[in-house]
Amino acid sequence: MYDVTAIGEVLIDFTPDGVNEQGIARFARNPGGAPANVLAMNAKLGGRTAFIGKVGRDDFGKFLVSVLEGSGIDTRGVVMDADVNTTIAFVQLNEFGDRSFSFYRKPGADMMLREDELLWDIISDSHIFHYGSISFTDDPCRAAAHAAIRYAKDKGKLMSYDPNYRPFLWDEEERAVKEIMNGLPMADILKVSEEEMLLLTGETDLETGARKLREQGPGLVLVSRGEFGSFYCAACGTGQMPAFRVSVVDTTGSGDAFLGAVHYRLKDRSAEELDKLTKEELDDILDFANAAGGLTATKRGAIPSMPTLDEIEECRKNVPRAECK
Repeated sequence: MYDVTAIGEVLIDFTPDGVNEQGIARFARNPGGAPANVLAMNAKLGGRTAFIGKVGRDDFGKFLVSVLEGSGIDTRGVVMDADVNTTIAFVQLNEFGDRSFSFYRKPGADMMLREDELLWDIISDSHIFHYGSISFTDDPCRAAAHAAIRYAKDKGKLMSYDPNYRPFLWDEEERAVKEIMNGLPMADILKVSEEEMLLLTGETDLETGARKLREQGPGLVLVSRGEFGSFYCAACGTGQMPAFRVSVVDTTGSGDAFLGAVHYRLKDRSAEELDKLTKEELDDILDFANAAGGLTATKRGAIPSMPTLDEIEECRKNVPRAECK
């Protein structure tokens, strides 16, 4: 039984890596892609995970498969495309370590996953099924993702959704919002950033926006807030937990590490049991997840930067927390 299976993109993140002797910027090849990152965090903590997606039959694709396997992620569901190259993203960092992306995906191999290539037994053998909206941008991956989501929902899996909105991957914002909202009713757990909450609800107030999202179907709504920690809206009410005061180098993958840590803490919960979580339990889960996300931001890259269970617990004991805002 897998604790978590995810469908979606795994890709190459080229992240800034200083300059050469001529002062020209260098970029380091790092594995990335939000669904894969989420699994990597869970696997790092000891969870059993599996990935469903497509990469190119090129050196980048082979590298990504080896990274997934090295991270303890089952890759039976990964298909290699002989005709379309692995998706690539170049990451730019500002002075605060916050990132922006430039994608090379017209097309990219992740877009080409077909429904007839899905391994249904992987989904059947999973507790949590996780998906994101990048799979909804284009067919055939859109049709494949929705088929997998329906199948997982029908099988009674705990459904997790991170829209992970990337404007450059959509032809227009209106279509993006429509496609993203279509994924909400199937979710039990929803993780959004504040910017995504505003996009989907038009609300800047955390409680109002999170409640609007919860009304669409998810029992547990999580809002990741970077340096301000995280916020939740659940059956027991709303609350927020502060971030840890860490030295930020690169925020790539921090939100994914946060969600992967949440999955780890909810690995034995059913959808019905989400509604029974108390504020004390949610505070503890989010504090744990904040530590995972914060520590990931202290190093460059996503998967290579994710902390161990011991490192998370050490952070919770010894690193001061910031104030909630």
